[in-house]
Formats: sequence, C-alpha cells, structure tokens
Amino acid sequence: MTQPLANRIALVTGASRGIGYATALALAKAGAHIVATARTQGGLEELDDEIRKLGGSATLVPLNLTDSDGIARLGAGLHERYGKLDILVGNAGVLGPSSPIGHIELKTFNDVMAVNVSANFQLIRCMEPLLRQSDAGRAVFITSGAANKATAYVSPYAASKAALETLARAWAQETANTKLRVNLFNPGPVRTRMRATLMPGEDPATLDAPEQVAELIVPMCAPDWTETGRFYDYKTRTLMSFRAPA
Repeated sequence: MTQPLANRIALVTGASRGIGYATALALAKAGAHIVATARTQGGLEELDDEIRKLGGSATLVPLNLTDSDGIARLGAGLHERYGKLDILVGNAGVLGPSSPIGHIELKTFNDVMAVNVSANFQLIRCMEPLLRQSDAGRAVFITSGAANKATAYVSPYAASKAALETLARAWAQETANTKLRVNLFNPGPVRTRMRATLMPGEDPATLDAPEQVAELIVPMCAPDWTETGRFYDYKTRTLMSFRAPA
C-alpha cells in the first residue's frame, strides 16, 4: 500500500478525541510518525493502540497547551530527536461558554483565548524553525464558521477563531517565499463532543463523522500541496481565498 507521508513527522494537537484523533489516525495510515498532544492521557493511549494496529508509530505528549514553556520544551525535544517537523495540525480548541457577552466573566474569555489563540501563537513560534527544516513543511489550523458569522452567544469562541484565522494568514504571508505552506480548514458541523455540547438537541446521526473530515485534511499535509494562506470549507468541499469586505 502506498504511503505518501512515509518518513514524515506530524504533530497533532488535541489528538485524544474528535477531529484531532481522527486526523492523527489518518496521517498515521498515510505513513507519518505521529507526535500526539492532548491533556487526556487515556485518550492518547487509545490513539496509540489504534495507530499500532495500523502498523504505524506515535510519540505521546500529555500537555496542556496553556503551558507555553511546555510547548517550547516540545519544540526543543523534536529538534533534538528529529531535527525537523514536516506537519503541524493545530486542532486543539475549547468552545467556552454559550451565553450573552455581558454574562461572561473576563477570566472565562481569557481562558478561551489562551487555548484557541495564544497556544497556537506559541506553537508557531516554537515549530516554525523545525518546519523550515523540512523539505515541505505543512501547517493546517482547524477553524470554524463562527469566525466569519460572528455567531451570537459564543462570542469568545467566535472571536478566538477569527483571531486564529488572521494569525495563520499573516504567517502564511511571512513564509510565502519558503517551502512552508500554511492553511486553514473549516470542518463545519461534525459529530464531536464539542458539537453535542453546543447543540444538545441535534441528532448526531445527521452529521458527518470526524473520520470523514480527516480524510480531506490529509492532502493539505502532503508535500505536493502547494497552496498557502487558503481556507478549505469541508461542507462545500471548496478551497477558498480570503478577500476584503465588499
């Protein structure tokens, strides 16, 4: 079986469940060695078992991404062990409260921003040198339609995803003349725990599974992917460009 990602190192955040878990498995199936981070040790061990069943390999890194020093140590460890990073999938995120803005405490808002924005900022800072050492570094960040819709009652989440999109786009521009490609992926409504929390009355059987989504993230991580600064919308299966408001 052809493995287009053989001998490539892929870091996936939030890999213990949902889209992160499915993406880590899909990348492993394509031949990549997975460096999986999450707060949940048990979920990582389950992922490792499944990757081994595929004949793949993984390095498990229990890590709360609000630990910026921990991210820096991870970068140093990857440098020491591999000297490079080929793929970064910034998937970890939190939904935060579902409430009117005026009812949300500042600390709660900051907690969402810490995971969804600041942690990805630190990942970029610490992983860019490693990604530049790859012959085809690829970074994909998982965003949400809430960013451009400015969805009511989830303002911290919507604002954090809008900030993440701008951060990734700026990084894509900064690295446009390098071999590194940086893109965003919007999965839309998917059968995940986060979605069930937000929409408890929704029938999960009406939604696509994370495994279906992951299959379309994998090509964006491959060496032959050449686009950068773009936005892939899973629901419409469309690769989009950002543009200024009309």
